[in-house]
Amino acid sequence: MTEKEPAPRTRRSPEQVRAAVHQAVVDLLSAPEGEDLNIPAIAQRAGVNHTSVYRRWGSLDALLADMVTTRLERDSPLNDTGSLRGDLIAWAEASVASMSTPQGRALVRAVILSMPSSAQAQGDRAGQFRRRMRSIEQIRERAIARGEDPPPLEEILDQLIAPFYIRTIFGIDVPASGYPQLLVDRLLGGAGGPDPD
Repeated sequence: MTEKEPAPRTRRSPEQVRAAVHQAVVDLLSAPEGEDLNIPAIAQRAGVNHTSVYRRWGSLDALLADMVTTRLERDSPLNDTGSLRGDLIAWAEASVASMSTPQGRALVRAVILSMPSSAQAQGDRAGQFRRRMRSIEQIRERAIARGEDPPPLEEILDQLIAPFYIRTIFGIDVPASGYPQLLVDRLLGGAGGPDPD
């Protein structure tokens, strides 16, 4: 197994350290060798002292949650295509493209690994992911302004977003061609065909 040389420990700003630690998590989760994910390994990969990681995040779960929400919120809003269907397809195609990369799959793994167990932590996580849904809300708001009648956010989550995550979690390929359009048409009440292989 070839190990990546740890990043040199130079003086960096808090945001640079945060970015390096987040990238180290993605690198370790993306490694085909299945690297162990723990704070000392993350700190070594990022080129920071592990005590700094503990001091900033406190636990691996908190670090993973911070990395996940930061990466998800980094997505920029998509351009207005002029229709609800077009906007949703563009969003779905971008999601497929992201999840087909090693980094995208690592992000989904981090979501699973960082799922909280307490009710309060689950509530905090739900709030974090509602911010991720802001791009979908923007699509809905544009559709309403055009006089269209978009489905509720929960329906979009269940019928459009969830299938991508389920396929990624279970290692089932997400077809880039036709699958986003199929899900959007089903969501909007259009004719749908059989599931692609």
